[in-house]
Amino acid sequence: MFGSMLSQNQSPYSPRYQLVGFVGWFILTFIAAAIGAFSTLTAKDFYMQLVRPDWAPPSWLFGPVWTLLYGMMAVSIWLVWRLGKLARVRIGLLLFILQLAANSLWSWLFFAWHKGALAFAEILVLWILLAATISIFWSLHKLAAVLLLPYLAWVTFASMLCFSIWVLNLSTLA
Repeated sequence: MFGSMLSQNQSPYSPRYQLVGFVGWFILTFIAAAIGAFSTLTAKDFYMQLVRPDWAPPSWLFGPVWTLLYGMMAVSIWLVWRLGKLARVRIGLLLFILQLAANSLWSWLFFAWHKGALAFAEILVLWILLAATISIFWSLHKLAAVLLLPYLAWVTFASMLCFSIWVLNLSTLA
């Protein structure tokens, strides 16, 4: 993907090639984060009005957690991208991009469009895509897979939180 931005004579192992790839994947990952975050710009009041379970984390925690997770995701995908054009690498990259899109979509479903049932169904799809990504990454680059495990744990927690909030707010979250 980002390799085409370099000259044909540029080695895939050169520092410049690696830097362009890292910056490219970092930008793509954080663009997805920004797309999801855009849906939450006016969500604070909405979220504070929802009935939440006692175990729900404070709203200020989500920003720092997601920032750290997105950073780990960017490093993870870059490590796999560096492996070249193997078929399994391409599948891993595709799965990563699909789960990234699903991640962004969830915020819109829940915060902007107030669709609790769809948000819950979609976060389950995200979980499956992420688990598949980790599985492929594990076979390619163990550290890349390990870097995604906290993200999987957070999405697991977020799935339970999404379901709980949806059930507690059926009249608000259709």
